[in-house]
Amino acid sequence: MDTPAADTAYRICFLCSGNICRSPMGEIVLRAMIEDAGLSDRVAVDSAGTGDWHVGDPADPRTLTVLERAGYDGSAHRAGQIDSTYLERRDLILAADNGHVHKLERLGSGPAKIALVRSFDDAAVRAGNTELDDPYFGEIDDFERCLQEVESACRGVVRMLQQRPI
Repeated sequence: MDTPAADTAYRICFLCSGNICRSPMGEIVLRAMIEDAGLSDRVAVDSAGTGDWHVGDPADPRTLTVLERAGYDGSAHRAGQIDSTYLERRDLILAADNGHVHKLERLGSGPAKIALVRSFDDAAVRAGNTELDDPYFGEIDDFERCLQEVESACRGVVRMLQQRPI
């Protein structure tokens, strides 16, 4: 995780199943947007998965392809797995879908706010579709759609960060 200089940084974690598709997209996109917004000295972003299937692996090659096409570098990403300490060491955990929210709830309580990633995308909220579909069993088009949804949500996260004191 990129850690800002101050220990008082606002910490955000993206969460999906294996930490090789959706959550790496979120981490990489949000980190870039936070940098562009001049918030990287106050906000730290990382990602994790609920399962251990891919721990230590790079992001899925299709994830890396769509990220690269869009101008993002995901080559340094390595998958990790969430544990109960994430709820204590993060301020906001952005879950890809309701299954991940339920997993977090089973881990226990902590100060972290838990939200669905797409709850920060006004269009997704209006459409009643705040879950981020898993592209893993799909084609490259599914990864491209996922990236577009992640970018829309990340713009909303940045707006929220700019409106609150951090």
